[in-house]
Amino acid sequence: MIAVSWSGGKDCAVALRELRADPDVVVAGLLTTVREDVQRSSMHGVRREHHEAQADALGLPLRVVELPADVGNDEYEARMRTAHDAMASDGVERVVFADLFLADVRAYREANLADTPLDGCWPLWGRDTTDLAREFAEDFDAVVVCVDDDALDASFVGRTFDRAFLADLPGDVDPCGEHGEFHTFVRDGPGFDEPVAVEPTDCVTKTVGDGTFHYCELK
Repeated sequence: MIAVSWSGGKDCAVALRELRADPDVVVAGLLTTVREDVQRSSMHGVRREHHEAQADALGLPLRVVELPADVGNDEYEARMRTAHDAMASDGVERVVFADLFLADVRAYREANLADTPLDGCWPLWGRDTTDLAREFAEDFDAVVVCVDDDALDASFVGRTFDRAFLADLPGDVDPCGEHGEFHTFVRDGPGFDEPVAVEPTDCVTKTVGDGTFHYCELK
């Protein structure tokens, strides 16, 4: 059995679709993290209830790891280790990540799993991000919920992830946002029993660490 590391965004949705198409793979559920004080995903800024709605629409259980607002590596790794051990006790053997090409991120994930009974799995690793982005835009419905001001201005947040969005991206921005240029929330697509009924509303700009990010509220 496997569990999917779930951000709620496009890449993990594609990974889940491909895994579910394999008759030899059993998807046990989704694993996500939220800030415990605000109950939102840390980078995407999406409320926990929206991730729960995604899991319901996908017909999968969602395991949520709550993290402190200013979590350090040691505390993050300890809480994830607890979650991984609990998953292994439930029969999960592998955790699936939707990373595409960042070797340092993959190495960090592998190190976090090294002392657990679980292995990592990267079904999208090495895929061409332009092709993957276009494929996703054709098959899924997603909204852009966060953009990094260093890469994109505020006009990009709240937009639907579609061919028009891709056409407007500057040439130095990865079409899948693999460097963190933007993040998405998937509302519908293959594997969803029904759409997640949310729409982008208020947009806010926040300083996070040394960066500036534009977020879009979903209601």
